[in-house]
Amino acid sequence: MSGDGPSVLVVDDEPPIRRLLKTSLAPQGFRVLEADTAAEGLRLVSSMCPDVVILDLGLPDQDGISVIRTVRTFSTVPVIVLSSRGDERGKVEALDLGADDYVTKPFGMAELVARIRAALRHAVQREGAEPIFESGELYVDLVRRLVRVAGREVKLSPKEYEILRLLVIHAGKVLTHRMLMQKVWGASGDVQYLRIYIRQLRQKLEKKPDRPAHIVTETGVGYRLRLPH
Repeated sequence: MSGDGPSVLVVDDEPPIRRLLKTSLAPQGFRVLEADTAAEGLRLVSSMCPDVVILDLGLPDQDGISVIRTVRTFSTVPVIVLSSRGDERGKVEALDLGADDYVTKPFGMAELVARIRAALRHAVQREGAEPIFESGELYVDLVRRLVRVAGREVKLSPKEYEILRLLVIHAGKVLTHRMLMQKVWGASGDVQYLRIYIRQLRQKLEKKPDRPAHIVTETGVGYRLRLPH
């Protein structure tokens, strides 16, 4: 593993997938490590401290969900899950356990690289970035509890602000419906209730609420606050 770029650990038991990722990510400046089992992946996370982990959920010795659960006992490394198209339950469970993002097979390399870079930016933000979020016309100051759009202050209800605060703290990361419900209401209630608040937030924050630029829906999973480009 040579070079000074970010290191990416690929944990997948399919040699063609590992080969594709290695040959595609190296020219983008990433250093690539490979593991074909959960045990080897966990060993490399612990010993090599990669910057990002790309994890297949279907591994021969144990499933990827167990890997995430174990990794989160000792590391905050961003984890991007590779999942099959129909595995919505697996995506949600992985995100609830602490995965940062997911990409559905088959995937485009441009999308995966964008997700890796977003995960890296989120990790930097989590490590102590300023408590101010700016993206386009949206400005959020978490210390002063101040929200502005195009320089104009926006008044939010306590629940609206709490949802936005969580999205800002985890900007770039998918937050599941369950996670948001538990954090804001202390229980996993009716998701329709959350959707109403998201719709209200978009009406106040988005230039085109029906085509949101900031609060993005991850269908069947949850929401993500898009990081500034």
